[in-house]
Formats: sequence, C-alpha cells, structure tokens
Amino acid sequence: MDTGDRLLTPGEVAALFRVDPKTVTRWAAAGRIGSIRTPGGHRRFRESEVRALLEGEGMLDEADQDAADRPRGGAGPATPGGPGPSEAGTPGAP
Repeated sequence: MDTGDRLLTPGEVAALFRVDPKTVTRWAAAGRIGSIRTPGGHRRFRESEVRALLEGEGMLDEADQDAADRPRGGAGPATPGGPGPSEAGTPGAP
C-alpha cells in the first residue's frame, strides 16, 4: 500500500496540525478537509491530502488553523456588546 493511500484517524491528523481532534472533525464537516466514512461511521483522512494541507497546498488557511489553536470557553461564542464577566448578573447592567 502506498503511503499516500494510507488513512489517518482524526487523532492522527490532529497531532500533525497540533489541534484538538474535534477541530479536525469540524474542518471535515465544513468541507475544509476531505474525509471518508468507515462502515461504522468513523471519519478517516487520506494521508496524501493531509500532507498537502500541511505544506500549504490545500483548503485550510493560516487563519483557520490559528483560530482552531485558540482555547474556547465552554459557553459558546461571545456576543459583541453583551455583558462581560464583571457585568454579568449585576443589577442595572445593560
């Protein structure tokens, strides 16, 4: 089997990009990286495509990877103009 045909797990891809495996799954769901589904429903990624992305020849761009590397809070995205942590729960706060 050619190494370009080797299939990688989300964890293996995540280790190469230094991101969380869930980030790789989100990239696949958004169409930023191609994936194959196993009969059991798991995602696998072609090593040749992953290597091309690592070398900057694919669909991901630097902004996507930088955003994926940043830690996220558990409550979801912040809303602009909303109360900050110091204002939350304060009576009379906008």
